[in-house]
Amino acid sequence: MRIGFGYDVHRLVADRPLVLGGVNIPYEKGLLGHSDADVLAHAVMDALLGAAGEGDIGRHFPDSDPQYKGISSLSLLSRVEHILNGKGLTVGNIDSVIVAQAPKLAPFMNEMKIKMAKSLRTEPYRINVKATTTEGLGFTGTGEGIAAYAIALVLPAR
Repeated sequence: MRIGFGYDVHRLVADRPLVLGGVNIPYEKGLLGHSDADVLAHAVMDALLGAAGEGDIGRHFPDSDPQYKGISSLSLLSRVEHILNGKGLTVGNIDSVIVAQAPKLAPFMNEMKIKMAKSLRTEPYRINVKATTTEGLGFTGTGEGIAAYAIALVLPAR
């Protein structure tokens, strides 16, 4: 078995959709980035790539490459699954946490698990999504941005 850790953060801005775990969340701001800026999917991808010894998402999907402009992070997550598959690896489990003062994310977490599991060609029970606030402290607490952390276990494919 192999374990990887991922982290991502993006600034919240007006006139952008808020996408987390592939789910469009109703909110007055969205995350700024080259792709859809889905911090949860990005943290999960980095954790999986790290577990596979394959660097990070910047190596595979650089923001300097126009083909990734506005791309769905679920599409990139599917590409990460192909990288794992090519190395004879599969998802054991993923545990993740979104750090955001607002909006409330509990109503959307199951859909996030389902969408990410579909992109990874695995079962939703292998993915855990949590959310927390920072009690008003730091950039997430003041609403300037959202962060996400993830840890992933990958196993040899059967």
